[in-house]
Amino acid sequence: MQLNITEQRKLWWSISIGLALVGTIAMGISFSRFSSPVALGLDFSGGTRLQLELDCTINGNCDTRIELNEARAALNELDLAADIQVIGENKTGVAIRTANLNVEQRTALEQALADQLGTFDTRKTQIDTVGPTVGQQLLSAGLLSLIVASAGIVAYLSLRFQLDYAIFAIIALLHDVWITAGVFSILGLTAGFEADSLFMVALLTIVGFSVNDTVVIYDRVRETGKANPELTPNQIVDQAVNQTLGRSINTTLTTVLPLLAIFIFGGATLKDFALILIVGFLLGAYSSIFIASSLLAVWRNKTGDPFGADIVEPPSSDAVV
Repeated sequence: MQLNITEQRKLWWSISIGLALVGTIAMGISFSRFSSPVALGLDFSGGTRLQLELDCTINGNCDTRIELNEARAALNELDLAADIQVIGENKTGVAIRTANLNVEQRTALEQALADQLGTFDTRKTQIDTVGPTVGQQLLSAGLLSLIVASAGIVAYLSLRFQLDYAIFAIIALLHDVWITAGVFSILGLTAGFEADSLFMVALLTIVGFSVNDTVVIYDRVRETGKANPELTPNQIVDQAVNQTLGRSINTTLTTVLPLLAIFIFGGATLKDFALILIVGFLLGAYSSIFIASSLLAVWRNKTGDPFGADIVEPPSSDAVV
């Protein structure tokens, strides 16, 4: 099967633009609700998170599931603004996220919840607290890491290839990061997803994976252009993409399948991390094949610059020194 990447570019671009628009709308709604494009977790926004589970070794303590309105009633008694969720397969736990609480406030909250819901298992109690200053520092460091990584990629691709290769590779990376953020903005609005430090780690991993796939395709584009100078830019790009298509698909599948296993069988934190990588890796393969390559072909058609002109031929073995 031969793909006509350049001929069908309007289709690929339309799909990407549609996904980006949906994600942008979701991020706008998220910004109005959470003051950020993606709902931020405790790592970035600061606050206190408590996770409590009923002690089911006590007779009758877990006979009924926890109702959300019962848990909210305990918070209302303390006049405490907080987000609360009922967790666990049998709905015998609660997860609460609120502003920073001191020891006395946390003790009062746990007691109010115990009075309302039942005795909690202290061995399963989890309490996390992050100050707002630390949260902002983590967020700033994460964003700075993305910017520095992108700048390094531009410099590397400009040296290895040419500046236009680098520009279109970065556009493809922005495509991957933006749509991934849009997907998880939607999940934040509908399923309670919150971005934590692992979200930034996942985005950086996606950037590395995507640019690796793009470099492989660009290498083949350059080599094909050097070997076949009579071909048009569209023909060169189509030929190069089809030659590397199997490699791109196999690499993506062998990476996504273990992540899928982690998503199905892993814990809550690992599931979110795996899902981010799955979405990002699929987008990275898509953008490398359909976006970065077709943009490069359109640009070279416009400028008339030949592919492969930047390859330096090695000196022949019989050259006179």
